[in-house]
Amino acid sequence: MIEPGLTSFAAIVLAGGRATRLGGADKATIELGGRSLLERALDAVVDAAEVVVVGQQVPTERPVTFVVEDPQHGGPVAGLLTGRDWLFGHYPWLAVLAVDMPFLTATTVRRLHDAAVGHDGAVLVDPDLRRQLAFVVDTARLAEVDPGLEARHGRPVSMLLDALDLVSVPALGREHRDVDSWTDLRDLADD
Repeated sequence: MIEPGLTSFAAIVLAGGRATRLGGADKATIELGGRSLLERALDAVVDAAEVVVVGQQVPTERPVTFVVEDPQHGGPVAGLLTGRDWLFGHYPWLAVLAVDMPFLTATTVRRLHDAAVGHDGAVLVDPDLRRQLAFVVDTARLAEVDPGLEARHGRPVSMLLDALDLVSVPALGREHRDVDSWTDLRDLADD
């Protein structure tokens, strides 16, 4: 169970998708407002003791570990658990976020953490209460629901999250917005 107060944590940034609606572009390198989506994601986890980016290596100002999910293009469960497996340290909890959510901030992560106290974690939800790929989770509880290496491929994150006691945290402003297409990018730049 997560203890009150921001404690040492690690972060997993999921950046290894195929981005088919973006013509296969590397989402991590796409810019919005003069900053790459990866730079924005790393800003959101600035308080993390360690960060693993699951995706192709690109230049960053912050030291991070890059890893490709096993199996490659295995989906978000494979990415999340591969990222966790590559952590050097042991942390009581993880912050997990998709690289394509440019309006997540360190304050978002703190709100998720604070809401998770007494539970297995907390997940950001959009105005329609749909879970987003931005959450914090108790590391020990995540290990308990790990389906094992052979069963990670092609699994939705809901397969893991549904087995956990997660608090829903409503998104503020545009926190829940993501970049799945060039139209999304244009619309977010225009906002």
